[in-house]
Amino acid sequence: MSERSRGRAGLAAFVIGTSLVVGGGAGVGGAALWDQTQTDTPSSRTSPSATTTVSDQADQQPDETADDQAQEQAGQGSVEDVAAAVLPSVVKIDVVGPEGAGSGSGIILTEDGRILTNNHVIDAASDTGQIVVNFVDGTSAEATILGADPLTDTAVIQAEGVSDLDAGDIGSSASLAVGQEVVAVGSPFGLDATVTSGIVSALDRPVNVGRDSIGNATTYPAIQTDAAINPGNSGGPLVDMTGAVVGINSSIRTAASQSGGAGQAGSIGLGFAIPIDGVMPVVEQMSAGETPTHARLGIKVSDARSDSAAGALVGEVTAGSTADEGGLAPGDVITRIDDMRITGADSLVATIRSYRPGDTVALTWLSGDEEKTGDFVLDSDAE
Repeated sequence: MSERSRGRAGLAAFVIGTSLVVGGGAGVGGAALWDQTQTDTPSSRTSPSATTTVSDQADQQPDETADDQAQEQAGQGSVEDVAAAVLPSVVKIDVVGPEGAGSGSGIILTEDGRILTNNHVIDAASDTGQIVVNFVDGTSAEATILGADPLTDTAVIQAEGVSDLDAGDIGSSASLAVGQEVVAVGSPFGLDATVTSGIVSALDRPVNVGRDSIGNATTYPAIQTDAAINPGNSGGPLVDMTGAVVGINSSIRTAASQSGGAGQAGSIGLGFAIPIDGVMPVVEQMSAGETPTHARLGIKVSDARSDSAAGALVGEVTAGSTADEGGLAPGDVITRIDDMRITGADSLVATIRSYRPGDTVALTWLSGDEEKTGDFVLDSDAE
């Protein structure tokens, strides 16, 4: 099996029931129901290369466990120390487009102004809008979009005419452990340079916040945290106690009681961040002006309805795909990918989304009453 990176990984003016909403632009964006959860623990993972500084946080001794790493990281700094180190690398992003105006957050990747944020933060300005980046020292600059990827809800923008910026340290989400302290930094409700702290509440939580223009799900294996994340935080970093970026704050779950008011929903301690390991290859592609690629099996799936066969029910299999060549057929139920239990369609999509094209995964599935296993080399969605 090939090694792979695996990071397990705008808010509308209304929220229906108990919803999961993308928590970015204060006043622009969309909301979506969150239908699935997954509570499996993460497997061991490897860290990808990064476009900016890679923190020493990722350089652990091989015999250290995740718990040992988490304990060491937790003792390396207070929230105050982390804030002082990270704030210069975080920006507030103001967006104006034909459909309205809003704001979000971002993390500086390079000294000359390359910035990582969420796709839903800048989406309103993708055609004829304007993006302005506000730095912690009070200066600002207009920005252009280098690349945007709805499937991972990430985007890279370029601030114009800037230099000598403080780039953030890119860490590794692979070493995160449940209960570990983390800090979220961003601009909730337009309040720039806001710092909140909490813990990692869960890992590998399949989060589905909608679909792109052709129906592909925006689903990722999220880091769940109780650090307060609110509208405007999206695109800002979730960092560990060394100050290294481990995730990109992206969405929140809201309570039904918040849906009746005229204002925007806020944090109830259920925030979700995109693991940094899984999206850095996509960030590299966008930074280079390339179209982002994603791994795929070549199937369409839905939730399996049988109590005895929880998993992802295969509906269609694309001819010539790795799924087709590996023997998957309509009606099969995928129950596991490597050591990750698959509980439904979102679970499968989020898990596959944490790999890269060309990676090899071990699938376990039920074909009738027979359990089967096999290795599959993942396809690419590149045309």
